[in-house]
Amino acid sequence: MPETPSLTALAVACLETSDPKEKAGLTRRLAARWRDGRVREVGATPPPDRPGRPARPDLVNPGKVKKRKINTGTAGRAALLHALAHIELNAIDLAWDIVARFAGSSPTPPKEFLDDWVRVADDEAKHFLLLAERLEQLGCAYGDLPAHDGLWQASQDTAHDLLARLAIVPLVLEARGLDVTPAMIDKLRAVGDDDSADRLQIIHDDEITHVAAGKRWFDWLCGRQGLDPVETWRDLVRTHFRGMLKPPFNEVSRGKAGLPPDFYGNLVA
Repeated sequence: MPETPSLTALAVACLETSDPKEKAGLTRRLAARWRDGRVREVGATPPPDRPGRPARPDLVNPGKVKKRKINTGTAGRAALLHALAHIELNAIDLAWDIVARFAGSSPTPPKEFLDDWVRVADDEAKHFLLLAERLEQLGCAYGDLPAHDGLWQASQDTAHDLLARLAIVPLVLEARGLDVTPAMIDKLRAVGDDDSADRLQIIHDDEITHVAAGKRWFDWLCGRQGLDPVETWRDLVRTHFRGMLKPPFNEVSRGKAGLPPDFYGNLVA
């Protein structure tokens, strides 16, 4: 890379890094450089079709990934944390892909848009490292168990349209995380695993700000294009999301992120 690479070049460098810990560490360092003003140019480096990935874990059909039962001892908790680590690894790439793919889209997003998604990438890297560390403490490592590729499929399905990307990734997939994570935290505490529960609480609280960023920029883009945010979001979900939204919903956390029940209520299964 050049001596002073652009933000999109750095985003692509992270996307192309195969080793998960290296990807997370590079993300954290590059996000700090952007925050400190050491990277100023946005650039126009296109992202790869697929991010760099390690040889393991094996990627299988979602239906072949075993259910994670927390009450089955260390193995069950490790399986849960492995699945979550896989989600966070994909989330790093999803955030950098938004930066690299849409930084030059029309209308041109302001710097605050880039600030938000660099911060999201940084948070997701922090989350992956928290989970990878805990996995190792439980005698497991990321890659030891199979995982699925559904999250990256969502990015490919919405690569043509920033509105669609925001509608699906933060406002459906990450919002779903707000719904299911508190129950995981409660179950982990019930079996005495406060360490894992504390890490998931950090992730949950950060994800509220990620969903909020998605809603903020979705509304901004709808405003620039003269679109109604609610109806536009519902149309995009019907087009790009397979299935309906599944209750129960964490209305408290969704509300903190700017998603009131009347926003998503018409798409409930």
